[in-house]
Amino acid sequence: MKNKTLDNRIEPINLFVDDLRDCPVGFTLARNFEQAIEILRMNTIDILTLDHDLGEDEHGKELPNGYDLVKYFCEHGLRVNRIYLHTDNPVGRNNMYETLLAAQRRGFIASDIEIYHYPITENKYSGTSDLV
Repeated sequence: MKNKTLDNRIEPINLFVDDLRDCPVGFTLARNFEQAIEILRMNTIDILTLDHDLGEDEHGKELPNGYDLVKYFCEHGLRVNRIYLHTDNPVGRNNMYETLLAAQRRGFIASDIEIYHYPITENKYSGTSDLV
């Protein structure tokens, strides 16, 4: 369900995609690729902030990551106002950033989306995880 105000305007949300870090105040949390896609498709997003590495399955296989999310975002022409990359993975960060810029140049995503190579939030871990 979309966030609506009393006068039926859709209220934008901020989305924080990360498998481990604490979710900053004022953001909705997606712990994995699938949750992020669902939230992106069902809501109007102001700020999207992305981690690259989004965990492994029970067999140690890497789960879809932030780069996979960026590719999905670009392939489906999704819309947000601003994108920040808060990952500690320098190669992943660069791949996500360059892919977003290239998609913007080629018209796959809107030219007015602001794309930042750095985090907007504190990069904080609590030392606990709410993952099962």
